[in-house]
Amino acid sequence: MVSTVRIVFMGSPEFAVPSLEALTKYYQLAGVVSQPDRPAGRGGILKPPAVKEAALRLHLPIIQPEKLRQPEAMEQLRAWAPDLIVVAAFGQILRTEVLDLPKFGCINVHGSLLPRWRGAAPIQASILAGDQETGITIMKMDPGVDTGPLLNQRSIPISAEETASTLFEKLAPIGASLLAETLPRYLFEELQPRAQPANGITYAPMLKKESGRLDFNQPAVVLERQVRAYDPWPGTWFEWNEVTLKVLRARVSAQKSPGAGKKLIADGLPAVGTADGILILEEIQPAGKKPMPGKAFVAGARSWSSITNKDE
Repeated sequence: MVSTVRIVFMGSPEFAVPSLEALTKYYQLAGVVSQPDRPAGRGGILKPPAVKEAALRLHLPIIQPEKLRQPEAMEQLRAWAPDLIVVAAFGQILRTEVLDLPKFGCINVHGSLLPRWRGAAPIQASILAGDQETGITIMKMDPGVDTGPLLNQRSIPISAEETASTLFEKLAPIGASLLAETLPRYLFEELQPRAQPANGITYAPMLKKESGRLDFNQPAVVLERQVRAYDPWPGTWFEWNEVTLKVLRARVSAQKSPGAGKKLIADGLPAVGTADGILILEEIQPAGKKPMPGKAFVAGARSWSSITNKDE
């Protein structure tokens, strides 16, 4: 019975690709839904989502509606007649008419240990908050935002050097593995959905470009986590001498800050004072230029600071 279940998969970024590939090994996929191609890079050339590229490689039918509520999108969904819809980082909220369409409902592969970090950017939020662990939740979707009952979870530790990029790479295959493990038990009704705990609920809102602006009125430890949490997108940055400096790698110094936003040189590297401690900039990228080590930047930016501290 399980192998004959018709599944529609909804997903967009690279995170969702392992889950799609895992499903094709055991189930009949009626179709795939992904976000439209979007402009990327300086040239604004349209770039397809990673899930679209995978679907084409796997010879699966795919649609890319701007909004799932568009009549032609709903018409195609009904024509595919799914018994189950599996969602992984799709990027659109499913309305009730979609949630009620398949007899087994809609299952979501979510990148956090719900109810912690409901919302659009759970992986980034876990790093930004300094969490010691995160994981994957397989849940049955309801009309709320990540409020549905839980089916399965798996946790992993978050290392002190973790970036959103490395954490995405770790969690994506775990999501695929846990999905493959969970679905047969769910479809055979051996695994019953259980309500999320009422305590420990937190939210991870959608990120914008402005989310990456560094506020040096925050402690250095918070800013260092922000640099790692927003790698690769939206990135972290600040303005200096009317130039946008993107911070690619940074570390914290417990030295006394000369004042929030004050520029200095610490152990030969550019650094900035914060509300508590100093943020040392190990790798930066001035607007319009390639990434460079902090020492190379200091060598060419003589007006950076007249303050020199040795980082102990």
